[in-house]
Amino acid sequence: MKRGIDRRTVLVSSAAAAATVATRAWAKGSYDPGASDTEIKIGNTNPYSGPASAYSQIGKTIAAYFKKVNAEGGINGRKINFISYDDGYSPPKTVEQVRKLVESDEVLFLFQSLGTPCNTAIHKYMNAKKVPQLFVATGATKWGDPKHFPWTMGWQPSYQSEGHIYAKYLIQTKPDAKIGILYQNDDYGKDYVKGLKDGLGGKLKIISEQPYETTDATVDSQIISLKESGADVFFNVTTPKFAAQAIKKAGEIGWKPVHLLNNVSQSVGAVLKPAGIEYSKGILSTYYLKDANDPQWKDDAGMKEWIAFMDKYFPEGDKTSSFTIYGYTVAQSLMQVLTQCGDNLTRANVMKEAANLHDLKLGTLLPGITINTGPDDFYPIKQMQMQRFDGERWVAVGPVMSGALG
Repeated sequence: MKRGIDRRTVLVSSAAAAATVATRAWAKGSYDPGASDTEIKIGNTNPYSGPASAYSQIGKTIAAYFKKVNAEGGINGRKINFISYDDGYSPPKTVEQVRKLVESDEVLFLFQSLGTPCNTAIHKYMNAKKVPQLFVATGATKWGDPKHFPWTMGWQPSYQSEGHIYAKYLIQTKPDAKIGILYQNDDYGKDYVKGLKDGLGGKLKIISEQPYETTDATVDSQIISLKESGADVFFNVTTPKFAAQAIKKAGEIGWKPVHLLNNVSQSVGAVLKPAGIEYSKGILSTYYLKDANDPQWKDDAGMKEWIAFMDKYFPEGDKTSSFTIYGYTVAQSLMQVLTQCGDNLTRANVMKEAANLHDLKLGTLLPGITINTGPDDFYPIKQMQMQRFDGERWVAVGPVMSGALG
């Protein structure tokens, strides 16, 4: 069967990856299934199709990054064999594909599986199998619970901590706010809403909450209801497709609230431009990665490295999208973990080293933001920067803030 970057699978392989696996008697390291002297087999699911297909740029960027790693000799002499299947952002499909990755492909671990509902569907399975569910592509707070789920770790700031940051901002800048919320009706959306409410502590009023389903055609009716409620602050908790719809509809009906857009949909290329720049101008969000659309990073060494990577290994990728920077940066984080693992490529050691990152600085993280983990700390990134879209790029608002959960 053909394998390539398409709706079915992404596979980065090499001659070494196809080589006969050395027996344990000859091995120079300690291995679990998915690792050998010559390869490290990594599994992934991503929505290359369906309502969240804008995130396909993440999976494709990661695949391209592993091509770069392999071209440069691999990790500790081992090539990366990256197997990524399309789950269409459908939890039942995620379960099917992940079982295939673990039981048939026998990957060493799962990396960057995307989506809160999709990861929720495999959460207990991965921990029962004792296979790492590492750096999941979702900010749900539950990914940082090593006591109950020691084989699952997040990467990006948690949705609740991001909600806390928005709450801090509103309390400081708009103490008379009347808040309306649009949110995806699942754990992802509810996690953001809880974070905002906890951060507000009852100090500001939430006057309307409008849920939507991923199967909905549009969110137009919800936007109309929010405007009619009298809300003058709009907390927009949506994935890219619905975020663009919400921004556009609000603009078309002349609703101009203070607009807070969750970080997972703040991509200029994938969301703001499709929604209409005239409607997107003034939107507020948070970020922890450098924005390729921001000229202040024109001569930045980290961004120059990213551009060189994109030009050589993913020239068809969208340089205006935050998702390509995200995929690049999370892949770099994993390379640090695997480098630390050395020749001990057991699943337990992968988790141990993932929980042993200290002040890791990466070139595409915003200044002042570092990656830190520990045995009891499965939240690698805890700081974010408030930003406002000026019609061309995101502009920083205030200092880097922590929304770390206590």
